[in-house]
Amino acid sequence: MEAFQYYPGTSPLLISIPHAGTQLTPVVQAGLSEAAKSLPDTDWHVPQLYEFARQTGAHLLIANYSRFVIDLNRPADDQPLYTTATTGLFPQTLFDGTPVFSAGKSPSDDERAACLTNIWQPYHQKIQDTLTSIKEKFGYALLFDAHSIASNIPRLFEGQLPDLNIGTNQEQSCAPNLQQTVEKVCRSQDKFSWVINGRFKGGYITRAYGQPEQHWHAIQLELAQCNYMEEKPPFKWREDRAEQLIPVLENIITQYTKSAESLAG
Repeated sequence: MEAFQYYPGTSPLLISIPHAGTQLTPVVQAGLSEAAKSLPDTDWHVPQLYEFARQTGAHLLIANYSRFVIDLNRPADDQPLYTTATTGLFPQTLFDGTPVFSAGKSPSDDERAACLTNIWQPYHQKIQDTLTSIKEKFGYALLFDAHSIASNIPRLFEGQLPDLNIGTNQEQSCAPNLQQTVEKVCRSQDKFSWVINGRFKGGYITRAYGQPEQHWHAIQLELAQCNYMEEKPPFKWREDRAEQLIPVLENIITQYTKSAESLAG
């Protein structure tokens, strides 16, 4: 299977969805622990949430492989992004600390190296190529890294996660007016709680490609999954919840894109 699905667009915006994939390599599939077989740390249904953006001209890049094969939002050298509990390039534990693999069944170093070459590198090359092409056309490029996570994971954070978790790498990954615009959208609604640069400040993708000085701007949004799906297997989509969330996402994407027009000059 290809490393990703890419849907070309016409706008200056690329939406990256690195954790929605469910494809497994044979070795990973054979080695998963019972707790990991339902792929609990997947960003379930995120492409469906952002389907509106593809219809309005955004480029979409969606990973095919599960993060249990390789995590596309971690650096190739696997250096930790957070000082608190986290998972690595080749996750060995679930977010709750449970082992991903049965004893003695983790992929070998050679198998991992093949995943780095055949899955991680093509995904990141596509981000770079797309942002380069967008910048050539518009004079700047926008990246929106789209994620979701269970709303309660004691190992990672205390209490319930805010509904909308915006990350700009401590205001370093985008021009100030872009963060301010997204913040304004969040303030304009009262259905969903939100925070900027809280527990999730942006992973590797946001940090690597958020280069305002090069006219590449990046923002990450981590959604609490309780707002659009069931958080227990089989992780069912909840239309009654999603229909309230999607208009807010549409407004964030629309205003993020619109506010960047001033950067063209």
